Order: sequence, then structure tokens, then C-alpha cells
Amino acid sequence: MIDAHHHLWDLNAVHYPWLMAQGVERFFGDPSPIQRDYLINEFRAEASACGITGSVHIQVGAEDPLAEAKWVQSVADATPDWPMAQVVFCDLTAPDLSTQLDEYQRLSTVKGVRQIIGRAPGEDAVTGTNDLLDNPLFLKGLNEAGDRGLSFDLQLIPELMEKTATVIAQAPNTPVALCHAGSPHDRTEAGLANWARSLQHLSDLPHVTCKLSGLGMFEHNWTQESLAPIVEDVIGQFGPDRVMFGSNFPVDKLYSDYQKMFETQRALIPSDHYDQVFNSVARAFYF
Repeated sequence: MIDAHHHLWDLNAVHYPWLMAQGVERFFGDPSPIQRDYLINEFRAEASACGITGSVHIQVGAEDPLAEAKWVQSVADATPDWPMAQVVFCDLTAPDLSTQLDEYQRLSTVKGVRQIIGRAPGEDAVTGTNDLLDNPLFLKGLNEAGDRGLSFDLQLIPELMEKTATVIAQAPNTPVALCHAGSPHDRTEAGLANWARSLQHLSDLPHVTCKLSGLGMFEHNWTQESLAPIVEDVIGQFGPDRVMFGSNFPVDKLYSDYQKMFETQRALIPSDHYDQVFNSVARAFYF
């Protein structure tokens, strides 16, 4: 089985400004309990206890994204019995995009790129990341990534789904992985209904796959019952051949242990879909 979305960090090897900021509350809560090294051995122990045998590392806001990518490559090289692909950060609007991608693609583990479009309404209003959708260079870069055989990890909020779908529809040869089920941050009945309607704009695109990951970031005291509508809608809209499991550890470790999170998702997914959601979709997408 594959965990298609997790992070690692060695605070002596790579600097993460967002992670080490003191007294700063983030959209997912207080990061202070994870302001420490989170290394492959700890992650692997937690994941392998649930039967996970490989994973996909997702970039996580390093000050120097290339340094992070090289460090992740070194971790993968040192643990050949744990297959690990990685998704790196790249500004798709950068004037030297081709040069950056050339550098990244010298690393054998690099399979995709991520540039976050939306995290949460409050943070987005401050950062202005949503403006990417209006930049024609973003679409150009998205197509270049696909032409190079790279995928794109898409993180956004439901309010941006319709607009984003019109952009990525113009890059049909770039496989897109929707992170965190599209971040349904409003867990009221009306909020989930709006999320499900918005999600349809992305699920209608055949080159978009959805990750069941990060479901605890907006609901810290989640239960199997509270997550059920999200899992059911994702499976219903995308079908099992376009859904993959991700832990989002160690961020979701703030509110759950790995076993509880994994077993909850497994209980919500029909058993005849296990192989796709926990293995074959991620394996085909990233490996």
C-alpha cells in the first residue's frame, strides 16, 4: 500500500520558515507540537504498522525548495527498501521555470510539482496566492510540467474550484492530484453541500485524481461519522480509479495517530475499492 501524501523534515538540514515561526496560529491550528524533526524512521514505523510499504513526499514550504528536494532524494537513496517518490515546489510563473525543472529532474524521485493556490480563506486573503489563476504564465507552466512527464499537486479551497477547473482544463496532458479532497473547510451541512457541488467542476475533468488526505486540518475532533459524507462524495464523484489515500502526516498527527486515521478511512471505503485507493492509483500516478 502507498501513502500518497506525507511530509518529512530535518530541521538541521532544511529551514522551514512557516514551521519554526513562534506564536503563529495556522489554518490547521497550533504547529508547536510538530516543531521538531520528523524523519523517515518515525514515519515509516507509523505507516508500516498499517501495512503501508511506500510513499509520496510532498514539498512543505522550505526556504530553499531545491535543498529540500535534494535532501528528500538523499533520504530515498539511503532507504532503498522504502520506495518514495516526491513532489517538489516550483513557481510555474517563474521566468527561469525551464532551468528549475531541469535541475529538479536530475533527481530520480521527482515525479511532480506543487504550487499552492489556496490553503484557507483567511490565509489566502493575506498571501494573495489565488492570483495565480489570473496569470497566463501559470497555465503555460502547467503545460510545460505535463510535457516533461510531471504531474501537478493542486491545493485549494472549494471557493476556487470552478475557476481553477477552467484553467486546468486547458492542460489536459498534465495529470493533476487534488490534495486534501479540496479542503472542505466548512463542515456544516450547507458547507459540505457547497463543497460537493464545487467539487464536480474538478471531478468532471478526466485528468484529475483526488486524494483523501488532510481531513483533520479543518475538523480536529473528527469522527468516522463526520468524515463519511466527504469520503462518500469523493468516491462517488471520482470513482475508485481516481482516488488515493494520503495521511498528511505529521500535520494530521496533531489530532490523530496514524492507525486511527488509516482505519477510519478504510472503514469508509468499500472493500472492493481497497486496492485502487490504497495502492494502484497512487502507484500508477507517481511511480
